[in-house]
Amino acid sequence: MSKAKGVIAAGHEVTVAAAAEILSDGGNAFDAAIAGLFASCVPEVVFSSIGGGGFLMAHPAGRSDTVLYDFFAQTPSSKRPEDEIDFFGIHADFGPATQEFHIGAGSAAVPGFVQGAFRVHKDLCKLPMSRIVEPAVRAAREGVVISDFHAYLFTIVAPILTASAGAKACFSPGGTLLKGGDTYRNAAFAETLEGLGREGHRLFTEGELARAMVAQSQDEGGHLAMEDFKAYEVELRRPLLWRHRDAELALNPAPAASGPLIAFGLGLLERFRPEGEPGALDLACIMSETNAVRSAQSGDLSTVTGSEIIARHLSALAGHPQMSRGTTHISVIDADGNAASASVSNGEGNGLMVGEFGFMLNNMLGEEDLSAGVFHHWRPGTRLSSMMAPTLIRERSGALTALGTGGSNRIRTAILQVAVNLIDRGQDLEHAVAAPRIHVEKSGKLSFEAGPWSELYSDEERDALVKAFEDVEAWPERNVFFGGVHAARARGGGFEGVGDPRRGGAACVV
Repeated sequence: MSKAKGVIAAGHEVTVAAAAEILSDGGNAFDAAIAGLFASCVPEVVFSSIGGGGFLMAHPAGRSDTVLYDFFAQTPSSKRPEDEIDFFGIHADFGPATQEFHIGAGSAAVPGFVQGAFRVHKDLCKLPMSRIVEPAVRAAREGVVISDFHAYLFTIVAPILTASAGAKACFSPGGTLLKGGDTYRNAAFAETLEGLGREGHRLFTEGELARAMVAQSQDEGGHLAMEDFKAYEVELRRPLLWRHRDAELALNPAPAASGPLIAFGLGLLERFRPEGEPGALDLACIMSETNAVRSAQSGDLSTVTGSEIIARHLSALAGHPQMSRGTTHISVIDADGNAASASVSNGEGNGLMVGEFGFMLNNMLGEEDLSAGVFHHWRPGTRLSSMMAPTLIRERSGALTALGTGGSNRIRTAILQVAVNLIDRGQDLEHAVAAPRIHVEKSGKLSFEAGPWSELYSDEERDALVKAFEDVEAWPERNVFFGGVHAARARGGGFEGVGDPRRGGAACVV
């Protein structure tokens, strides 16, 4: 019996299959992760696009260092006059409630997805990029069957997917929005990917693709200029390394908000509960305290957090406006010990397809958090902050876990809880991901998964939790609201992977 080559977990079977194909063909974890990210732009198109950005946490085998590749979006270098900006609100229909998103050419920040993929490729990959993009090219050209979960997402953001003639032709052919069971094809995007594989990232930063994005922006009321693409740089950052119990976590550092807040929560947990497993109320109180420290704008944060390291990271968030929506994730560990944890986002997309190239730019300048609900007041040339949390966990036993999730401001609480389930409770990966979750909003509202509650907590804990909060929402089942943690683990010479069913995840050992 041949030895396994590795394990992959991601947000869709097609994404996992693309990474698995590259791993089987001799690629390492980084080749596989990049292949999966490109492929995710087809079946997970609401979350993922080469017009967006993200992060990849990389642990190369045989090296003591772990590095965070920051290729997230940043604000353009100059602003267009407000009366010339194409920027408008749409209402996304979540069923019981609606949420306003802002789209248009003026909502697009400078993307970094392509630049990041090619930088990781240059530093860490084995196979040529032309081979790495092949599964994504094939998926786009031959088509993928739309899952019920992604069809549901299509209905939520239908006003974005039908906002322009190009978007309608792609997502609503014949005037009817694609639905579950339909096949989504994008031949134009397949050609774009082939071009990138053949010509390299300069096609995107100064070539035909760059010119098309700039022309659209200038013609349609956006801010992007050629200099934005030429000047964009992928940042290599030292992870925020945090020890919890007998494990070390590599977390997304500032200017991302996720890592510092997760570290703060874990540190607080050890003070609240130095021994034994935390209860539901413990976790809820920690989430409330984390919300409070996140809102702190002045004073000595080290006295609040109890850690100069966390305080320094939190202080570094100032001036980096935050974006927190529309995310997907892939985790890969190979047989040599290479580990990749990568999260990407396109916001929800800005509603405009770029020329005849088959992709949509992000709408990250349409995030209200950028300027406390006041739009167009962002500072030029600034990396956006994010709640995305690609994470690696190494335990004293030698177990290595790569994990991450989508879920907006629920990302940090989802990662916190899965980490606690693995480290404090000693659960296996499947149970750690499936366990019921809770979340406390900045407003003080408590949400929890009531359906599977008894799988981890007692009725008494539920009653105490509900009593402690005035505003409570009990979700009857596991729900996409609480994120989708896709996790890969290497332990004792074997592999395990879990794609969170909350977000249609998948996993496989190759």
